[in-house]
Amino acid sequence: MKKVYRFFGGFLESQQRWLNRMADRGWRLTGVTRLSFTFEPCQAGEYRYAVEFVGEKSNADRLAYRQFLEEFGYRCFDKSINLNYSVGKVRVRPWAKGAGKVATSPGAFNREILIVEKRADGEPFALHTTNADRAAYYRRLRNMHMTCALAFAAAAAFTGWYVRIDESPVWGVYVFAALAVLFGIPVLPYAAKTYRYSRESVEE
Repeated sequence: MKKVYRFFGGFLESQQRWLNRMADRGWRLTGVTRLSFTFEPCQAGEYRYAVEFVGEKSNADRLAYRQFLEEFGYRCFDKSINLNYSVGKVRVRPWAKGAGKVATSPGAFNREILIVEKRADGEPFALHTTNADRAAYYRRLRNMHMTCALAFAAAAAFTGWYVRIDESPVWGVYVFAALAVLFGIPVLPYAAKTYRYSRESVEE
């Protein structure tokens, strides 16, 4: 067994590439926590991994999607996209749809990522096989990061305004501004992919 500590946050494609590199080196994923990945030895290249954002789904939809994948023989791992530890909490997710707008713990809270494993068969591992599906998926990722970036930017602006009035320490402004930048970094790449796949789906 081997335990490796990594935190990828919302950089899902980086996490996916890293998991596949580990598989190429002969390590199969057996478990995950917020900060750690546990592996066991396997034949090099025996498994492939896909990392899927499911944070917009309600808990019922998330479980149904996971069951759907497992019926195809895939193995799935739930993972948090952040480092938050929550019991009995509720989070509002404006970018989601329907019941997915509210996440609870226990429930979909801290289960925003689904790591999917399949046995390598020589075919690319893609959970979204049409351009329309890819465009919709990257649109959800774009909207999630954009919403968080705007929320933290607004918090930084409000904190800065409050600091000027109350003469409080300014560290809060820098923290919120840094978080706004961190969440804003993936927006443009995801927006570009949304545009690309939307255009290609129209041309099909």
